[in-house]
Amino acid sequence: MADIHRVVLKVGTSVLLGEDGRICKARADDFARQIKAVRDRSVDVIVVSSGAVACGMETVGLKRKPREMARKQALASVGQIVLMRMYMEAFAGAGLTASQILLTHEDTKSRSRCLNLMNTIDTLLAMGVVPIVNENDTLSFKEIMFGDNDNLSALIAQIGNADLLVLLSDVEGLYERDPKRYPGAAMIRTVKKIDERIEALAHGTTSEKSVGGMTSKLEAAKKAGNYGIPTRVVGGNVKDVVQRVIAGEEIGTLFVARKRMTRKKCWIAFAFKAKGRIGIDPGAREALLHHGKSLLPSGIVGVEGDFSRGECVEVTAGSDKVIARGIVNYSSSDIGKIKGTKSVEIEKKLGYKYTEEVIHRDNMVVL
Repeated sequence: MADIHRVVLKVGTSVLLGEDGRICKARADDFARQIKAVRDRSVDVIVVSSGAVACGMETVGLKRKPREMARKQALASVGQIVLMRMYMEAFAGAGLTASQILLTHEDTKSRSRCLNLMNTIDTLLAMGVVPIVNENDTLSFKEIMFGDNDNLSALIAQIGNADLLVLLSDVEGLYERDPKRYPGAAMIRTVKKIDERIEALAHGTTSEKSVGGMTSKLEAAKKAGNYGIPTRVVGGNVKDVVQRVIAGEEIGTLFVARKRMTRKKCWIAFAFKAKGRIGIDPGAREALLHHGKSLLPSGIVGVEGDFSRGECVEVTAGSDKVIARGIVNYSSSDIGKIKGTKSVEIEKKLGYKYTEEVIHRDNMVVL
């Protein structure tokens, strides 16, 4: 922890709720106080905060989150200013200045926008300002939304070159069994690899005001870990939890990071939304997973979706298990024509040949 210079702190809606189930300003005040203490240790803090829709629901008097996207967007529009006013007042009370950054997936899949975002975050932190990031729920729809702020926080950790991702949750870590149903369940203190056994322990949320649950936290930890950033899931209501984590106290569950991917590889793996899928045979699977090869048309057995050259797709093998993601050199219709053929036959099939590889190894991430 002595090497931690920048941390992304994800604050979920559930940890902003008071005992009455409403957004609680005292919680924001407490987080601001802790962030000030962390900054006094020369550690930069980037906050990713949920809560806009919940604030909107309270403002207009709704108890149940609507299913219609337009109504959710409207509630986010109402609630975002309420949420930011609460944070501005809380941070000002702690002697800090806050800023707002609202994003959609369109902002992160563009390299130039990512660079602008990174420069803005760096400049704000250099000015002593705490950036508060949230998904732009007012404009987001299914095709461009992150889905939850756990995954957004992992992406911000990568873009912002953070050393640690801290996910504040309504549970104090990952348990072997649901602690709400089994009070004596044991907590898993360290996870070295997120495999199928670990994923089976996760469960979603049933809250009317929050999104995600432990499943989304595992997804976020996996994404951050692929970029070499460890993740700690802790209880947001634990006293002085942020300060204690930065001080090195081993609370909650630590997800160990893997060897760091390059920025380009992380961008391919996580910044894009996949536009389709390519199914491959066992020989191609072996070539990709164990020999570091590119994907050639001869190993392709199927293609799903409608995508153009230059878009991101998932590569599946066997029972639709995703083993890789990559940027395609051919459209879905062209791949449908050349699947199962040798590279030398591409031009004969299509009338042109861009390259021998459907996905070049440099533009592929094996998952």
